[in-house]
Amino acid sequence: MDLAPEQVATMNRLQSAGFDCATLAEVERYLAVEKDGFAALLEPIEGGFRIFGQIGFRMGESLGILVEQEGRQVFVYQEKVVDATPEMIEPYHHFRAELQSLLKEGRKQ
Repeated sequence: MDLAPEQVATMNRLQSAGFDCATLAEVERYLAVEKDGFAALLEPIEGGFRIFGQIGFRMGESLGILVEQEGRQVFVYQEKVVDATPEMIEPYHHFRAELQSLLKEGRKQ
């Protein structure tokens, strides 16, 4: 994937903040970043990136999405289900907020 200079700068900022590039086989056309067990797909747009779909919990080569199921929060990918404990929810929200902030910062320049 060819990246514009501002997109390269955004990726450098993400890496400096502790995000790693990841590969998710089912969605190879998007860049993926992960940190602390959570991952997001990034769609290149003019001036940077935007989050594609939902942020999720890394479940092997897939991304479990946070949903409510039978009155409890869980991360789900196909038949796989992982309880979204309070210890997971806080870092999930932190991941999302930090990523959104870093992506927004890139578009300001």
